[in-house]
Amino acid sequence: MPHLSDIDSMMKILRTLGVSTEWSGPDTVELEVRDESCTVAPYDLVNTLRASICVLGPLLARRGSARVPLPGGCVIGVRPIDLHMKGLKALHADVDVEHGDVIANAVKLFGNEIYLGGPHGSTVLGTANVLSAATLAEGQTIIEDAACEPEIQELAKFLVLMGAKISGIGTKRLIVEGVDELHGAEFEILPDRIEAGTFMVAAALTGGNVLVRDVQREYMGAVFDALRSTGVELIPEKKGCRVIGPERFQTVDLTTASFPGFPTDMQAQMMALLALANGISVITERIYPDRFMHVAELNRMRANIRKEGSSAIIVGVDYLSGAPVMASDLRASAALVLAGLVARGTTTISRVYHIDRGYERIEEKLAGLGARIKRVPEKAGAGNG
Repeated sequence: MPHLSDIDSMMKILRTLGVSTEWSGPDTVELEVRDESCTVAPYDLVNTLRASICVLGPLLARRGSARVPLPGGCVIGVRPIDLHMKGLKALHADVDVEHGDVIANAVKLFGNEIYLGGPHGSTVLGTANVLSAATLAEGQTIIEDAACEPEIQELAKFLVLMGAKISGIGTKRLIVEGVDELHGAEFEILPDRIEAGTFMVAAALTGGNVLVRDVQREYMGAVFDALRSTGVELIPEKKGCRVIGPERFQTVDLTTASFPGFPTDMQAQMMALLALANGISVITERIYPDRFMHVAELNRMRANIRKEGSSAIIVGVDYLSGAPVMASDLRASAALVLAGLVARGTTTISRVYHIDRGYERIEEKLAGLGARIKRVPEKAGAGNG
């Protein structure tokens, strides 16, 4: 497990729900349920973490009741949970929203056929919630248009290790045969494909020659294709993937999509790269159409990007210029760090607490590769540095 602020937030939430959580080694977390009486997640913790909504399904299935505030997290546009609620209702739960909380109750859950497709594709966290709840529902549950993301595949494998019966893992159709109970298990999580992709872009942007270890190539086809299309050389090696940046990037048009399409969580990083491409590129955001908070900040660094609806038109420039900028969310933070690596002069990024949600000691890793980067205390009144 990585040491991330989001991990710490989730552990705090679990502790309020009666779960003992502790680091038993440098990268190992042990969890054990000690008290099953609590069914209410605290607002002051939930509002910092989008993934906190993932306690809804397990609480409902295990304890018959759940009260979870509508979640917080990065400001990247509207992210409704209507599909979560639809799926749980299909399992015969009573689900409603009252006073900003999702309230769910069920004496017993029953399997059903559930379609989880939405206007922007399948729902990752909605699939996680419904899948988790269905493992303890009576009878068979079929989830159609389930998310296929690697993280959902890993969750399903984890649940199977704990005694769940799930077939169709990795496909759009998950079939769950309910069981009476789950048991403990030991599991090693998958290396983060978005972190790997971010370091690959960093190596390419700086014209570097870097071996990125533990790259899960089978889950990163769209990212590999996008980088190669811009002229980046990618050489698969036994320990990972070697990235060699070109003298000048070629343009490419990208559209974000559910897995196995190009991931929305790599959109901002690729925009930083394409800001230096030789011509005009277009990135269309189909998952979160408003996820362009980083455009204005990249333009402060001399990029030439304009937003048109759900697309960003990127006109490549010869160089970027260092400037004071502000991080708005996790991936925007990463994009600004990447741009700062190649910008002329000094770039100061405020509110970098966002980046700690998904990257462990990113400044130390980049500095180890030769970047001139350091973390400094934020000036009073400017936010957290």
